Amino acid sequence: MNIKSLLLGSAAALAAVSGAHAADAIVAAEPEAMEYVRVCDAFGTGYFYIPGTETCLKIGGYVRTELRFNENSYGANGRGDYDAYSRGYLTFAAKNDTEYGTLSSYINLQADTESDVFLDGAWINIAGFDVGYFYSYWDDGLSGETDSLDSSFGALQNSARYTYDAGSFVASVSVEEVENTYFTDRNSNNDLGVTGKLGATIGGFNVYGLASYDVDVEEAAFRLLATAEIGPGTFGIAGQYATNPNYYYDRAEWTVAAEYAVKATDKLTITPAAQYFGNVRTGSQFNNDLDAWKVGLTAGYQVTEGLRTLATVNYTKFDGDAADRLVSDDQWTGFLRLQRDF
Repeated sequence: MNIKSLLLGSAAALAAVSGAHAADAIVAAEPEAMEYVRVCDAFGTGYFYIPGTETCLKIGGYVRTELRFNENSYGANGRGDYDAYSRGYLTFAAKNDTEYGTLSSYINLQADTESDVFLDGAWINIAGFDVGYFYSYWDDGLSGETDSLDSSFGALQNSARYTYDAGSFVASVSVEEVENTYFTDRNSNNDLGVTGKLGATIGGFNVYGLASYDVDVEEAAFRLLATAEIGPGTFGIAGQYATNPNYYYDRAEWTVAAEYAVKATDKLTITPAAQYFGNVRTGSQFNNDLDAWKVGLTAGYQVTEGLRTLATVNYTKFDGDAADRLVSDDQWTGFLRLQRDF
């Protein structure tokens, strides 16, 4: 009886085990591996790979706040002589290697207390070509906050540019859309401009020249700018000439500016500067009876990593027969700025 019971029990156990193997097995799903952000060091610091791609992305920008002083502003835009101002700025740079070299794209966004968020640049770069919405070389100037070497219309345009950069030698040519100026011929569709640049670097000496032609008004502008390492600082000088007011330069028929940026300490830079304007523009023409000169001092201090301050004060004086017809023939301006870069 005991043997019979043992055999029957063994058979039942074997049947149960066979039935269990015949049914679908319940298996716990393996968790999917997470793809963490990887550092991309192919294009410098700050880049990381966009997950699932070989494209490297860098995000940067700054937060700025400053107190401005503009003597004799006469309540422009509802302000007095003093004006508080803040800005947020974001930059995005994406890069990856291709058979044509590095493919780069950039987006700059700006928002401040005087305007909504707007596009401050968006362009593509590959094999020496830049195409899109970006600042021209006329936006460059001396390092301080005294010189006025740009046009009153700014230097941000839709452009196509090619640059040959051999390190010590640079050559560039660009075609720009130049519009929305009061010099523009409303009966013309030729709102284009052409700019050429040549530059060279020899030791601590740098020099470049610009030549631009505003097709719409058929006028040209020229610049020569040089900097040199001298003593404890950098000396810079620039000269410009415009055949008549045009998109590229309209402040005066000619101007000369100079500065000396002194590295006083590792954190402090002091820059005295001066500029002279010959035949200042009034209305839409250069005025042979109006000149001006400007002197100023800029001081920048690196408080700590990512945080810096900048202060400037400038004095402008107008001379000539036409100066008597101005509301004010002299003016003090300046600002005190605190900026956090990231």
